[in-house]
Amino acid sequence: MDDTRDLLRHTADVAASFLDGVDQRPVGRPIAVDTLRAALGGPLLQRPTAPATVIDALAAAADPGIVATAGPRYFGFVVGGSLPAALASDWLTSAWDQNGGLYVLSPAAAVVEQTVAG
Repeated sequence: MDDTRDLLRHTADVAASFLDGVDQRPVGRPIAVDTLRAALGGPLLQRPTAPATVIDALAAAADPGIVATAGPRYFGFVVGGSLPAALASDWLTSAWDQNGGLYVLSPAAAVVEQTVAG
């Protein structure tokens, strides 16, 4: 359990560092799709990799293609915002890993889906 907690804390730090500087980040990212695909693609490693290393590599590889839509200078599309409560709720729903397709799979998720639809 400590490994999971450490990884989630590390990931939260990576995310918080991004959000701390989002107002200074570019709101447009002129990067060639092939460059980004090369950074994010490639063959999978043949041996296990430390989870924090995976998170750091993902953050570094994706960074040139991340648009600061959560920042105060973004006026592109209406895509929503990354309010702290919304972000934390998203993380919680990912941790719960529930399927709202059928009530028997997750009564809470099914009712939330019905509520949102209403």
